[in-house]
Amino acid sequence: MEYKFLLESILEHLDEGILVVDKNANVTFYNEPATNIAGITQEKAIGKNILDIFPGLTPESSTFYRVLRNKQPIIDYVQTYMNYQGLKVSTLTTTIPLLKQGEIVGALEIYRDLTQVKELSEKILNLQSELFKKKSNEKSYKGNGVIYTFDDIIGESDAIKELKKRAQKIVDSNSPVLVYGETGTGKEVLVQSIHNASKVRRNKPFIAQNCAALPNTLLDSILFGTTSGSFTGAKDKPGLFELADGGTLFLDEVNSMDMELQGKLLRVLQDGIVRRVGGASTVLVDVRIIASTNEPPLKLVDQKIMRKDLFYRLNVIPLSTPALRDRKEDISLLTRFFINMYNAKVNKQVEMISAEALNVLQSYYWPGNVRELKYTIESIMNFTDSNIIGVNDIPHHLLNANQVAGMKQEEPAGDIVVSSLVDNLNDYEKKLIQKAIKQANGNGAKAARILNIPRQTLHNKIKKHNIDWEILINHN
Repeated sequence: MEYKFLLESILEHLDEGILVVDKNANVTFYNEPATNIAGITQEKAIGKNILDIFPGLTPESSTFYRVLRNKQPIIDYVQTYMNYQGLKVSTLTTTIPLLKQGEIVGALEIYRDLTQVKELSEKILNLQSELFKKKSNEKSYKGNGVIYTFDDIIGESDAIKELKKRAQKIVDSNSPVLVYGETGTGKEVLVQSIHNASKVRRNKPFIAQNCAALPNTLLDSILFGTTSGSFTGAKDKPGLFELADGGTLFLDEVNSMDMELQGKLLRVLQDGIVRRVGGASTVLVDVRIIASTNEPPLKLVDQKIMRKDLFYRLNVIPLSTPALRDRKEDISLLTRFFINMYNAKVNKQVEMISAEALNVLQSYYWPGNVRELKYTIESIMNFTDSNIIGVNDIPHHLLNANQVAGMKQEEPAGDIVVSSLVDNLNDYEKKLIQKAIKQANGNGAKAARILNIPRQTLHNKIKKHNIDWEILINHN
């Protein structure tokens, strides 16, 4: 196959823009995605100096000029500037020096549009800033953004009783907490309950941030705040550590942070001092850090995804939210709770669930845990015409004998080697997902419906289990 044709086909379908300049920062190659980030055509861009295309940049703020000067790459850099049409854009860029026999001959930049993500993040930050703004004559905050208490943790199993007992003991501690639990087990419900029960912090801010939702460079500025002039478009803004002063900062999926950002978090945990991005001065904050992971923390440490020293510092108070399959005695109680909840929401008068239908729910594996059970009951409540939920109301994938019996049918008990329960459960979950993908002929939305989990949850689990989608489809 002709390489020029192959390269042109790849470039045509990229979401990223590509810019190449010579050693004088004049554009020699330009490929713009359909999003039109730079705001200029290829014909107009070639031959122009990069500062002519982006007039708001200077030799000091331009990533190209910095790379040409220093001969060092700049990786995943977030910058905000005015494009050729005068529109404000934000991009995530990686700029790489082009060296030939040790001499700089130009630079290559790959960039992706972050404008909507940046705007949304700034709106969230501004809203949080307004919500938790201190008035000079007030001693406490009004409205802490918390809705859950320990009463919202439904269950009578030994696992739930032990979890609530342990958590209630540490509500007024200042020590960091590390919560481990699979997706859908109610980690944030637990964390909010701890904050709400604290006599010291319950009237102060509670702020939750999913660390996997943003690029690390953007997350850095969101957490630590920014100083005016630290990068193009930067303003003096407090970060989440400052906004949560006196209260609780919940860092969900903390292992998604890169090692450098984990190091900065460790320093805050150790001395309580925050320095804004680009700033010289420091701020002392009183924030209780509660972090969570949806994979076993020690496994993340072994895989070098999580810093060992950060794990030791966070794991002062370890808590674990049990999977629903490990507390099946709670399914009846949870089902009644959700029936009552959705009676009010969908204007129904369902009184109970039949013993047969309940048995189906209790036999199911629940890969999406309590969250999956909740949305399953919501689905049933929308369609049922009876005041008793029967087997016929249960979604088809729960009734599927292969999925309900699962491992029992595919792997006879006599052939199973007794080993780690977590490893066996993960292996079973992986097989269920692979089977659903095959059954859906590679259609992700359909596979998610078969498993009755959100599509994003399915993609997270595909990534977790390193499932190769293409191989499954090709061998179907």
